[in-house]
Amino acid sequence: MESDAELKRLEGSFNEAMFRIYDEAKRKYSYNASRFLQMLHNSSGVEVARSLTLAPDASDGFTKLWELKRLDLTVEAHVLQPEYRALFTDADREAARNRLELYGWQPPN
Repeated sequence: MESDAELKRLEGSFNEAMFRIYDEAKRKYSYNASRFLQMLHNSSGVEVARSLTLAPDASDGFTKLWELKRLDLTVEAHVLQPEYRALFTDADREAARNRLELYGWQPPN
């Protein structure tokens, strides 16, 4: 089990990663995910990721990144990164993996 301080550090790191997703999509693909950015300003990155990952349908941003062949930039792909494992439940990771696989992307092991 992670200490509170370690979980806080991981949450901060994940939050920064969510802002990097936004920045990279905007810079490289001129995709302005304004709704995603607003969500990040109103909630933590973990809360946003959990909300998007557990939603019954893929978000518009996920679909746009799929069209751009950049599913590696999705929230779902980040939920599966080993360094963030302590932040998410098995159900969160399963939902992320299922969505990615549904769209044809095999996450790295």
